[in-house]
Parts: sequence; structure tokens; C-alpha cells
Amino acid sequence: MEQIKRRILEIRTLLNKYNYEYYVLDKPTVSDREYDRLMQELISLEQDYPMYQSEDSPSQRVGGEVLSQFEKVTHEVPMLSLGNAFNETEILDFSRRVEEIIPNPEYMCELKIDGLAVSIHYQNGLFSYAATRGDGVTGENISHNVKTIKSVPLKLNENVDIEVRGEIYMPKKSLEKLNEERTKENLPLFANPRNAAAGSVRNLDSKIASKRNLSVFLYSVPNASAMGFKTHSESLDYLDTLGFKTNKERKLCHNIHEVLDFIIYWSNHLNDLPYEIDGLVIKVNDLEKQEQIGYTAKSPKWAIAYKFPAEEVTTVLKDIIFTVGRTGSITPNAILEPVRVSGSVVRRATLHNEDFVKSRDIRIGDQVIVRKAGYIIPEIVGPVASTRKGDEEIFEMIKECPVCHSTLVRKEQEADYYCLNRDCVARNIESLIHFSSRDAMNIEGLGEKIVELFVNLGLIKTIPDIYRLKKEDIIALEGFREKSTDNLLTAINKSKDNSLEKLLFGLGIRYVGNKVAKILAKNYKTLDNMMKQSKEDYMQIPEIGEVIASSLENYFQDEEKNALINTLKLLGLNMEYLGDDKVIEAIEFKNKTFVLTGILGTMKRGEAKEILEKLGAKVSGSVSKKTDVVVFGSDAGSKLTKAEALNITLWDETTFVKTIKQYMKEDL
Repeated sequence: MEQIKRRILEIRTLLNKYNYEYYVLDKPTVSDREYDRLMQELISLEQDYPMYQSEDSPSQRVGGEVLSQFEKVTHEVPMLSLGNAFNETEILDFSRRVEEIIPNPEYMCELKIDGLAVSIHYQNGLFSYAATRGDGVTGENISHNVKTIKSVPLKLNENVDIEVRGEIYMPKKSLEKLNEERTKENLPLFANPRNAAAGSVRNLDSKIASKRNLSVFLYSVPNASAMGFKTHSESLDYLDTLGFKTNKERKLCHNIHEVLDFIIYWSNHLNDLPYEIDGLVIKVNDLEKQEQIGYTAKSPKWAIAYKFPAEEVTTVLKDIIFTVGRTGSITPNAILEPVRVSGSVVRRATLHNEDFVKSRDIRIGDQVIVRKAGYIIPEIVGPVASTRKGDEEIFEMIKECPVCHSTLVRKEQEADYYCLNRDCVARNIESLIHFSSRDAMNIEGLGEKIVELFVNLGLIKTIPDIYRLKKEDIIALEGFREKSTDNLLTAINKSKDNSLEKLLFGLGIRYVGNKVAKILAKNYKTLDNMMKQSKEDYMQIPEIGEVIASSLENYFQDEEKNALINTLKLLGLNMEYLGDDKVIEAIEFKNKTFVLTGILGTMKRGEAKEILEKLGAKVSGSVSKKTDVVVFGSDAGSKLTKAEALNITLWDETTFVKTIKQYMKEDL
């Protein structure tokens, strides 16, 4: 038996070595045939001797796990997006803003890989779990798929607790091969490597991802400062020593002129790479200086993404159709001869409003120039007038709503026309979709198609109708079963407990986006209090200008809107701000520094962190002499060992849960 164990360990060591050489260093030292032979031997031995199976074995990459749904994961450190720069002037503006705070900074410049952002966690050097970015705060657990990616180590070269972030991508040749196979099977082709990577990783069946030759570049350690690193470049070098794959095309620039040289070089060498990039990332290298520069609500101020000039292509504008938004605004949309732009096929693009179309003299039948704004949203630059044949149709704005045929009205000093009919089906559908969307009430299962179905069947017409849906009405519909019906009704009921800012955004008040809704909720605490304010009162809040203040006043003075809010109140929706600015004073937690390590069975680590902060504690990512308590779960690693050496108070999960329960309204 001991001989069998030694052979299993020997094969694992060899396969891990070969994986690293092939997928990280890109320098294979063994043939595919020999690699496959060793893998089959390992799988057979582990099947015959299950007592020697291990989570970090290379055989665990083969795939086969199928999930029923994705588990939600709360990020301990939010996964923020980056601000964009599209030209040299905007890069220089970024540099000027940075250098107003930090003189003579160094910048780390990296390629912006076009793929799917991922957060990967390790406990004591072993793969723990992986999650998507999601909305930046909450992602989805995709561990079953990430484990199949051979450039992701299942065991690190050191027994550390660490979170790393990077980009999962599909090489260009892998996409070509995949699309060849899909062509033979009469399956839809992937438009670009990003879609292929995202589709593979967000599949419930891990066998799919295991067959698609995905890879990953790691580019960030969220708690780098707490781990003792001084610079971002040091943390990347450390990732190399742990066995991770990082992108070697990065460059440390000593001034902004070197950054501009880096941009010029890669602008001319985009097509030399075996993978797609959608820009470059420029970061202040010094981690302490990053904290001094700070963050906006959405992105760090110490980093920016440079986007290459958008690809422009020409196609035919076949028709112009009109859509109705949730506020009743009418938008003209161009129907295009399908054309590939920046990696995907574009079939339609917004034309914004009448003024936009007429100022550019865009006509039906024109050859038009199309590009993607910010690499994402298709837009029409203008017509190629020199190619006109004389039979092109000059644009005329419609006078009636395309759905309910009410007369359209153009509001004073606005470019948009509006349908003012509050019973317009199109308006109501858009309002319902917005209300139940992720950023608003986040009613899982009530997406665009289900909303349209329910409206067309007469099950819902207005927002309150969502909360009047009955099980017998839903389960009778084609495609709905007991579980899916129960899940939807549970999600609807759960949304009643959302904090005020979610409801406020969901109501669709003009000019009140996510950020403004949060500001208003934090200031006024209750919807009743907010509704009593005047335009002048709203403008006392620094972030609220006259336009938003007028919109709020008009909304809350509207009798129908008041009736809607009262109905929602009677249906049990929360109308108070539930933010964490009120800290519960608890002697065990107030002003104490806690560290979490290991896997908790009763909650995610992010949830534990949130509870601790609400109770007045500070949560750190590393153990030091300043740490007061270390809370440990199963598979706790080096943090627990260090805490024991420093004689720091230790709480197991039972002690932790018992202590926090006395301050919580609900049971865990």
C-alpha cells in the first residue's frame, strides 16, 4: 500500500510540473501522449484506492460536476471596475489628477485581457473557491469550472491564505477550433473569445469548461498591503513564485511619457498576440500611494483603462424602428445589415432622438459608419453620403406612440418625444422590467421575457401586481413547475425587505440612478420623510442639483405616484434605509480588530465581515500584534498558526455565532 501511495504522489508531482511548464511557462517538456498516459494511470489508481484521493490532485481537473444553480458569493473586497481613457489627452488628465496628490509616481502598465474577471481564494495553499465579479459586491461561485483550467494551480508553492484576481480568457486559436467543431454540429458560433470564455465558465456542467482550453492571467492581490507588499509590481512577482500565470508583457514606467510610449507600442502590435486584449491598464505602482489617492463610488482613482480607438466599419441602414422606454420616451433605432464590429455581430444601434438623426442627415438605405462606444455599445457615426443613389428615405419623426397610438409630446428644452399614456403596455413592461432588475429590487426569475409573458397574459399590469401574484396562476403556465414557481414567489417576497435605496431606484424616478438613490436614502432615512421635502430642501444635499430636485418634487406631488407608494406600503414593502451607518455598540466588538480565516459553515466570510463591522469591529486581512481576535473555521491555515504564536484570542465558529447572536434580530 505504501508503494501505491508513493506512486500516486510521484505522478501528481510530475503532472503538476508538466502543467506548469505547458500552461504557465509555455515551455512543454513532455509529449501529449506521455501526459495522457500518466493522467490515466493516476485516475485508475485513485479509483482503485479511494483513500488516497485528494482535492488538489490533477485528476480533479477532468470535469464532471454538474450544478443545479450558481451559489452567490459576497466579495470581501469589492471588485470595482475601472474608469476609461480614449486618447492621450485623457491619459494626461489622469496623470495630472494623480500627481496633484502624489508627485513623481511610478506606473505599472499591463495588457487588459478581454475575458471574464475572476476572484480565486486559497486556504493554506489549497484551492478553496472561485467567483465571478457579478455586480462588484456579489458574484457567483464558479469553482467547479475554474478547477478545470490547467493554468489555475490547485496547490500553491507556499501554504498561504490568499485571494487573487485575474481574467479567464480563451486563446484565439482555441476559439477558431471551437467554432469549427460547432459548425460541424450546426450549433451557433461564438462571436468572440470573451463570449466563449464567459459562456464556458458560467455553465452548470464542468465538462463543458474542461474541454474548451481556457486559461487565466492573474493581475491582482486585493490584500497586498496587508501581506506586507510595498508595490503592485512586488505582488505580481510574488504570484509568479506561488505558481500562478501572470502576463509578462507588463512594464514598470517611471513617468507618464513612458506610459504613452507603452500605449503607442501596443497600438501597433495588437494583432501580434495569441489572445484578445481590449485595452491597457495603468496603475500607480506604490500601494500606500494608491490608498492616498483613493476611490470613487465605482472605481479607483489610482488606475485607469486605456481603450484603443474603436474599429469603424460600413454597413447598410435597412430601416428605423421606434421603441418606448419606461418614462415614455421614444427612441429611434437603426436596423442594420449585420456586420462584425470589434469582435461581435451588430444588427441594430440606437439613434438617440430626432435631433441626432437630422443633424447627421441619416437616411434609410444609407451606407453608414458603425463603431462601438467604449467597445460595448454600437453607435452610428454618420452616413457615407458619397455612396447615395438617390432612393434613400429621409427620416421623419413619428407623431403617435408605436404601441398605444397616443399623440407624442416633445417636452420643452428636451430632444426626446414622449408617450404620456400611463396605460401604455410598452411603458408598463419597461417599468416592470426596471423595477425587478438586479440593481433595483433584484427579483430573481422575473426577467424581461417573464415580465412580457405575465403582462400579455394579464397577470400583472402595474408594480403592485407583482406582489399579488398567486401560485396557482403561475404554476399553470407552460414552463413553470413547483420549484421554479416557489423560487419566483420567494424572490418576490424577499424583495419586500430591501433597503429604501433599492425601492427608490426601482420606482424609476427620472434622473434618480443608483448612486443618487443611495444618497437620498442615507439622508432622509424613510420614504415618508423624503416625500415631505421641497425642491429647495433636496438641493441642500451637495450632490443634488436643480434638475434632480425638480424631478423629485414633481414625482412626489403626483397623486398617482402617491397612490402607488401607499399601495406598496400596504403590501408590506420596507420603506426605510437599512444601511450600516448605525453601528450597534457591543463591548465584545467595538473598536477591536478581528481576522477571519478558514471556511465557515453557517455563513460566507463576506457576511461575517459585514456583521462584525456593523457591531463596531474592524476586520483585517492579516494577523499582527494589533489583532484582538481571530475567528477560525475549518481548514484554517497560516493565520491561525501565527495567532497561536502571538497568543491572540481565538474563537471557533461556535463561539463566534453564539456571541453575535445576542445582537442579531434574526437567527442564523
